[in-house]
Amino acid sequence: MKSVSDRPYSNPENAARRIMEHARAFEPIQDGRIYIEKINRPMIDEDKSTPAEYWAGLQHAIAQGWLEYHESGTFVRLTQSGKELFT
Repeated sequence: MKSVSDRPYSNPENAARRIMEHARAFEPIQDGRIYIEKINRPMIDEDKSTPAEYWAGLQHAIAQGWLEYHESGTFVRLTQSGKELFT
């Protein structure tokens, strides 16, 4: 059995930063929208994070003001401070 510390995304800060990398890699469409599946699929399928780790990371990114989460749950937008993470 693996310990929680062995999981790279068990820390919400690490998960949030990885989510931001996925969000930045996607070319936003109409009005800066980034479809939520463009960040959750790579996090869960490729990075092997758990849904709970993904959700904690997403919530952390929103709380930090890096992402704007639409009430429909279908897309996010990078905020100015989220864009500045990569400059």
